[in-house]
Amino acid sequence: MENNRESNNQPIHRHHHHRHHHRRRKFWRVFWIIVAVIIVIGLFVCGMIYKNLRDTTQNMYTPVAKQTKSNRGRNLDNLLAQKKPINILLLGTDTGAMERHWKGRTDTIMMMAINPEKDSTTIVSIPRDSNAIFPNFPQYGVTKINSAYTLGGVSETIKTLDKYYSVPIDGYIMINMGGLKKAIDQVGGIEVTSPLTFDNMGYHFVKGQTYHMNGKKALAFAQLRHGDPRQDYGRQDRDRRIIMALLKKSVSPTTLLNTDFLNSISDEMQTDLTMNQMYKIGMDYRKATANVTQDHAQGESKQTQNPKFGTMEIEVISQQERQRVSDKLRAALGLPDVKVAANKASYVMNR
Repeated sequence: MENNRESNNQPIHRHHHHRHHHRRRKFWRVFWIIVAVIIVIGLFVCGMIYKNLRDTTQNMYTPVAKQTKSNRGRNLDNLLAQKKPINILLLGTDTGAMERHWKGRTDTIMMMAINPEKDSTTIVSIPRDSNAIFPNFPQYGVTKINSAYTLGGVSETIKTLDKYYSVPIDGYIMINMGGLKKAIDQVGGIEVTSPLTFDNMGYHFVKGQTYHMNGKKALAFAQLRHGDPRQDYGRQDRDRRIIMALLKKSVSPTTLLNTDFLNSISDEMQTDLTMNQMYKIGMDYRKATANVTQDHAQGESKQTQNPKFGTMEIEVISQQERQRVSDKLRAALGLPDVKVAANKASYVMNR
């Protein structure tokens, strides 16, 4: 009897062990299925990001020649591969909103030096009314720098900036007012602190107060024409605040997956940055936006007699001020100082 009992118990023990082993195998099977699903979803998401970026950048991609003295020996791909500081030109045209649809002028001109080694970004605005004699259009005499784009496109703007500031420009991004409005709306608005109290286009802003702005409100904030005691320099300040707020939100993965956002900016924006270059900047240079220094080139308002347009009021940027701006940007890029060109004798201004 005892032997029979033992023999009867033995198979039961083996069957219990078999069920335990079967459960473990089932657990690991389910576990690896879940892992596989997660990987597939991750690849799908990455594929969506890649496709959205590829399609958008193809629509926006507009290369320009940057054969300037300051750009000799520089290659953006090499700089990005080594995570070296880069300088991006930001341009804003006065078209695309408020019933403006012509080619327009670059009313916003900023150079943005991004240094991942120091996790810092330096943004300097150049007044749109700055005095300039364009390298390829000397027949226009002393005129406003924002007309360089109207006459010779982005390439002429880059040549003119190099002529007066001797700073390399590794890439550019240009967006119009309509695109700026759409982009801000697509990212869900931006947070901006007002530097002064004013009313414009039905909106009221108070100095020191931070506002959540949609695209329309942001344009009202930026496009104040009169009422700012700093005049165009105040507008430059407000432009920089809007651009930085938008940049901080637009490099997020959520935005990269937003087809509406990408489509909206691709119709209103152009750049010579490729998809891979944008991706590397977004991944390797993002921390640099946490420490931002803002500045501008300060000029003096004067009048000149332009050979084509007659009496014109412009902002004369002295050689000393241009040297200061050049030194600041080149230091941010880890480059040695160079002497900027002197103003020519033809710069005869009427007080």
